[in-house]
This record gives sequence, structure tokens and C-alpha cells, in this order.
Amino acid sequence: MGTGYVGIVSAELHFPESHSLKEKRMHVRSVKAQLANRVGAAVAEVDHHDVWQRTRITLSCVAREHREVVRLLDEAERWLGSQAFELGTVEREVVCLDD
Repeated sequence: MGTGYVGIVSAELHFPESHSLKEKRMHVRSVKAQLANRVGAAVAEVDHHDVWQRTRITLSCVAREHREVVRLLDEAERWLGSQAFELGTVEREVVCLDD
């Protein structure tokens, strides 16, 4: 019996228009909500908490099939790359719990 796949993306985001932590947090909350709605991802801000124009988020998606989790990660990364903020370094990994 298969146990499924977990897809993980970690991405640096730069908000050049942000002039305060309050503005950055507004953008980060919106990004988190959009990714949760679009791909069902769990999202956390994991670095650069006290910097107002930069953050690193990590998101995860779970699916039964490898190709489905890859599709979800592709969609999340495509959406991140199409926004007004700048998308920096992106790392991704797919983990099979059977391994």
C-alpha cells in the first residue's frame, strides 16, 4: 500500500515596494492565503522575519501520486513567479514516505 508523496518548495521573495514590516506582513499573509486556496498548500514564513523587503517561505503539498504533487508544486511556483514581487532562489523536493 502506497503512503503518498510530500512536495516541498522553499522560495525567497523580495517586496521592493514594501516600506515597513507591517506592509511586508500584509504581502506575506496574502501569498500564504493564495497558495492555500490555489494548491492546498501549508505555508510558513521561515526566514528574514525582521527584514521589511525580503522573506523566505516554505510550502508543502501532499498527494497520492508523484505526478500530482509535481503538478501542484509547478502551479505554486508558476503563480509565485507571476506576481508583482520578485521571486528569488527556489528550492524544491518531493519525498516519498515509502523510501
